Amino acid sequence: MKDESKPKTDEIKALEGVMGAVQNGGQYQVVIGPDVPNVYQPLAEIIGLSPDDKTPAEQAKGHKTWIEKLMATISGIFTPILPVITAAGMIKAVLSLLVVFKLVTADDQSYQILNFIGDAAFYFLPVFLGGTAAKQFKANPYLGMLVGAILIHPTFVTMVTTVKESGGSINLFGLPIYAATYSSTVIPVILGVWFMSYVERFADHISPKSIKFFSVPLVTVLITALVTFFILGPIGSIVGTWLGSFFMWLENFGPWVVPTVVGIISPFLVMTGTHYGLVSIGINNRMTLGYDTVAQPGMLASNVAQGGAALAIAFKTKYTNKKALASSAGITAVFGITEPALYGVTLQNKAALISTMISGGIAGFFLGIFNARNFSGGSPGLLTIASYIGGNTLYYFYVAIAGLVISLVTSFVLTLFLYKEN
Repeated sequence: MKDESKPKTDEIKALEGVMGAVQNGGQYQVVIGPDVPNVYQPLAEIIGLSPDDKTPAEQAKGHKTWIEKLMATISGIFTPILPVITAAGMIKAVLSLLVVFKLVTADDQSYQILNFIGDAAFYFLPVFLGGTAAKQFKANPYLGMLVGAILIHPTFVTMVTTVKESGGSINLFGLPIYAATYSSTVIPVILGVWFMSYVERFADHISPKSIKFFSVPLVTVLITALVTFFILGPIGSIVGTWLGSFFMWLENFGPWVVPTVVGIISPFLVMTGTHYGLVSIGINNRMTLGYDTVAQPGMLASNVAQGGAALAIAFKTKYTNKKALASSAGITAVFGITEPALYGVTLQNKAALISTMISGGIAGFFLGIFNARNFSGGSPGLLTIASYIGGNTLYYFYVAIAGLVISLVTSFVLTLFLYKEN
């Protein structure tokens, strides 16, 4: 909102179909659940907003704290590519099912074709991230994608493989290039595109108008590619590997710790937008380790717990409007979208919030103890439960199903016991 005094919040909350209104960090959000596209598109047309326009939220960035800016940037980089990763992960899950039930083997052409279809999104992840990161850093998204493509060019990949197998080094005019494989990585391309955004502005500033068309992209890409290969790429690769190793150590030390904590505090992470930090770590883990135990298990426990609490209120309340709101929000939360339940039910009732936190912690502990692993991501809930199929086994899938049931039942029973009508 350009003028935050104008919204009539009480009247907005009283509208049929509205589950809540939240004002935070320069943004004003009206929560209406899964019907968002049917409302957003006509609204965008009425006010003349195109996808490329700078929104009031972006204009208000200067009023945010550095943490809010960081979370907004992370959200902007990773949110657009989540459908790509989810689609690829679901294909890999289907492939794991085919292997488990012995319908295909690794030697079959059918397996190999489905495998590279599922792997494509992960392999070319630097290209997708290059585009979304460039948009966040106010740079040319196509040049950002080019930086990602340069990092995974087959010739460079072959050079790295040769060096690792037979020794030697990679040099450019005598300067050594770190032999790292950047396919399926996250941090190197983000650092490279961040640097590129400054190079592009500098090149635009010093280039005469008559030659800007080719001089700006030439200077931008060449300098960015060299600095990324020599400095930023190796730093990002090492940091990504360290993060993966840290969470591997944490998993071995106490696999229940992170899922339990995330299961308890996840509603507050979603409220503040800081859950996107966990999402980015989860993506990095899936790229480096092959699976995630940090973000997904705990958030699955919390999301389903919110659904259980909302459904319990829908079952117990005598008020027709509250019953309709809570039942709709509860079902949506079990499927993985928690905002309607969070803003419309659990945050407005202590019993529901307490039940959600306790149940999320209990289910998160269970998922951690039994080492639940998520292989493809997606919005944590019933609709993406197949993302726990991987490693050519159904073990993690069964653990996830059990955790989901524990979270749902515990939250439902606790809320029934604690909730009092008002």
